[in-house]
Amino acid sequence: MMNKSSKYEEALSLYNTEVDDNAVREAVTKLIAEKVPQNDTLEVKKFLMGSIELTTLKTTDSEESVLAFTERVNDFDAQYPDLPHVATICVYPCFAKVVSESLEIDGVEIACVSGSFPSSQALIEVKVAETALAVKDGATEIDIVMPVGKFLSGDYEGVCDDISELKEACGEAPMKVILETGDLKTGSNIKKASILSMYAGADYIKTSTGKEKISATPEAAYIMCQAIKEYYDKTGIQIGFKPAGGLNTVTDALIYYTIVKEILGEKWLTNKWFRIGTSRLANLLLSEVIGEEVKFF
Repeated sequence: MMNKSSKYEEALSLYNTEVDDNAVREAVTKLIAEKVPQNDTLEVKKFLMGSIELTTLKTTDSEESVLAFTERVNDFDAQYPDLPHVATICVYPCFAKVVSESLEIDGVEIACVSGSFPSSQALIEVKVAETALAVKDGATEIDIVMPVGKFLSGDYEGVCDDISELKEACGEAPMKVILETGDLKTGSNIKKASILSMYAGADYIKTSTGKEKISATPEAAYIMCQAIKEYYDKTGIQIGFKPAGGLNTVTDALIYYTIVKEILGEKWLTNKWFRIGTSRLANLLLSEVIGEEVKFF
């Protein structure tokens, strides 16, 4: 009988996990130069607004501030009925109830970061309990962090066991696995982490928590989208993609949109399969769409 660690090595062996970081950098530079300008349109910016996961993950968050945050999403619909509302409100699990009781807009998901975000350093029982409680309180999506320390020490079995246990705790709620790509250092590690996460039950893979020195990069996104495509080609299972952390400009959003479009294609260009984790970008996109500076969110 095959031992567990070789089971994961075998899963990885089905994919090319040798990534040439210089080749990726060159490909991304070329793609940005050649393809981003054609996506710099009003239509794409409107689409991107509808893919935003409006996020507040501050130490200072309170029931009052999260309620006010949610009310902005409610008000947006009334003030801008012709524009798409955000895809998701993303908060800590202790605020799932506040959001679920005050959110009035259909089609906006409630995402909670769970499993001892952002470090993922907790006993699995604690992570499972936090995840189950978030879902019970109204979270419709769960974002967890892959146990990066286990991954870097080669404990692929531990990584996958964590992810699949948390997937079980999510029940019907889709689960995003944050790879914390800035800590993985190499393209090969990003590719392996992407494959293991999908293999263990991720519904989405996400770049970063936004809490580390290096957050999302176009290169990491490029490698993750390639992994998603290869996984889809082999299994027929469609996995979503979410860049998050360090998305500060409209150009950043257009770059990630372009990478998804070029590598994954139209099938991923919906606000179900492509999400952007940010809060500051919402106002910038809105300002560009309506043609004047607005600080709505």
